[in-house]
Amino acid sequence: MNFRIIYYLLFIIHCSLFASCTNNKPQIADSVIDRAESPRLKATEITTIISDSGITRYRITTKEWYVFDKAAEPYWLFPNGLHFDRFDEHYNVDAQIDCNHATYYDKKQLWVLKDSVKCTNIEGEQFSTNLLHWSQLEERIYSDSAISIQKKTMIINGLGFESNQTLTIYRINKVTGIIPLDNDSTENE
Repeated sequence: MNFRIIYYLLFIIHCSLFASCTNNKPQIADSVIDRAESPRLKATEITTIISDSGITRYRITTKEWYVFDKAAEPYWLFPNGLHFDRFDEHYNVDAQIDCNHATYYDKKQLWVLKDSVKCTNIEGEQFSTNLLHWSQLEERIYSDSAISIQKKTMIINGLGFESNQTLTIYRINKVTGIIPLDNDSTENE
């Protein structure tokens, strides 16, 4: 009789322990359903240097960088824009690009710069637009948006332009105005 009571008590204890253990399983998070919509890399406060044949040529600075490598068309996203410097042979900045939003399409080697795009070429000319495409494969920069180019002696406004990738040889599609600058007033400013 004592064995039966002990057996039942052990059985009840065993069942209660087994039941209590099954409720303590760790929670498993859902897996990512669509890798095309989630970035593989998220980075903040980035500064990177790009060299050519061991010589520093470019510096890119950005607050946020996302890499979507599994998208149908892989791309990098810079939602808070970027700053791009080009260095001469003495490591002085001789050209710059700034924008508030940028996307780089990896397979096409195409940069799409948006929202307050400002560029300064090696001759000191300043380009302002809201949309700029830079095709590294074709070695050209182009836009269909309004553009303003400030040279030493004038400001040229137009709608759309095309240029080499150093912004030194360019064509404005539809010139909407040319404003001559007084050399004396620009030197004093």
